[in-house]
Amino acid sequence: MRESSAEMERDMGMQGNLPDNLSTEGKTRIVQELVPGKQITIAHLIANPDKILYEKLGLDPSVDYSRSAIGVLTISPAETAVIAADIAVKAAGIELGFVDRFSGTLIITGTVSETEASLKAVLDYTKEKMGFAVCPFTRT
Repeated sequence: MRESSAEMERDMGMQGNLPDNLSTEGKTRIVQELVPGKQITIAHLIANPDKILYEKLGLDPSVDYSRSAIGVLTISPAETAVIAADIAVKAAGIELGFVDRFSGTLIITGTVSETEASLKAVLDYTKEKMGFAVCPFTRT
């Protein structure tokens, strides 16, 4: 037995020829939550990056490119990026490229040795003084 077109449209969630995007029938809702732990999940040094990477990150190549290294940290809870930035600046002569207290991202620039010293100082401080779980330091 063949269904009427009205029944078929109803079953397919259609009204006329347009899909019914507001219908929840047959859809799964996913809710994503950030449950911050005390952790550093990325601690990476990029040695001698290409100039285009500085530009794509919104860094000033005239200032940062001559320095020859970019350091990237991802920290949770996100506000800890402010503390990490303070530690990084005090540990070596790096420049702050980007600090985001909402996402927990910290980007620093400097010489390879300055950037490495700053990243390691942040890892050591957060692990020893703040009880953070820290990832291994990586480098490319």
